[in-house]
Amino acid sequence: MRPFAYLDERSVAEAAAAVHAAPGAMFLAGGTTLVDLMRQGVLAPDTLVDVHRLPLGDIELDDRRARIGACVRNAQLAEHPELRARWPVVGEALLSSMSPQLRNMSTVAGNILQRTRCSYYRDGHSPCNKRVPGSGCAAIGGHDRDHALLGTSPRCIAVFPSDLATALAILDAIVYTRRGDGGARRLPFDGFHLAPGDTPERETILDHGELVTHLELPALAIARRSHYFKVCDRSSYAFALASAAVALDVERGIIRDARIALGGVATRPWRCPDAEQALRGQPAALASFRAAADVALAGAVAGRHNGFKIDLARHVLVRALTELAARPR
Repeated sequence: MRPFAYLDERSVAEAAAAVHAAPGAMFLAGGTTLVDLMRQGVLAPDTLVDVHRLPLGDIELDDRRARIGACVRNAQLAEHPELRARWPVVGEALLSSMSPQLRNMSTVAGNILQRTRCSYYRDGHSPCNKRVPGSGCAAIGGHDRDHALLGTSPRCIAVFPSDLATALAILDAIVYTRRGDGGARRLPFDGFHLAPGDTPERETILDHGELVTHLELPALAIARRSHYFKVCDRSSYAFALASAAVALDVERGIIRDARIALGGVATRPWRCPDAEQALRGQPAALASFRAAADVALAGAVAGRHNGFKIDLARHVLVRALTELAARPR
């Protein structure tokens, strides 16, 4: 048992300042990722700052946007009737991603900030540049069946796990934060997560002590016609081998606009702008979807055991688009 201090702050400013002041401190909300990693000896914070009682648990909607508090439970978000009508991809992603028990406990901010499920990262002793920068990456040249094909680097090929984040990648989401020094930031979701590059230990652009306070979803017309499809090793409550979040605007059989993001195959939520462009002006038909899938996976680099995920991701994307196109307007 490693001792740690526990702080139960009652304001956003106090919580952010407390973590900012202690290099070994971390925020605790639902704890469904952090507590597991502490038990496994992967993370060893000396201070936990509990934020789950802060006033960050509300969902507010109007004609322009949805404002989702960082401490909203994933179950609350998945089951919200108006959100499911206006942003169906969000609820579909959440309902496909975890058991009801975990949805009831885990938070929205914790979901998009969850750490990789890479077994080498989580075993606590294998070389891992995320856990111990500069130690190496045991997955490269190791058993890489579940690892990433897109956005990888010579230092890390760990796949990003969040289904919700893949859905948010096509919705022009905004992340709002409070910094430990009292400042605040408004961060576009596109660019919020970092590919490993030279610093795989840094997974987002957040600074130490920077607390996510809420997310914002703009009221996009295309978001009403959105869909999430996922393939995993088990029929439910497993992480994606490949998934796709898609949205389409189709007029008289022709695609006017498209949104595509892939999950389960990349080191961060993987938006596919080239594939989206390939669909614009094309018929909403199987041939168009297959061509776009080829574009989306053109840069994939397979390892020793995960090459099957390239074809799998193509099929997943084509099916997601086909299912969505078949839905009535």
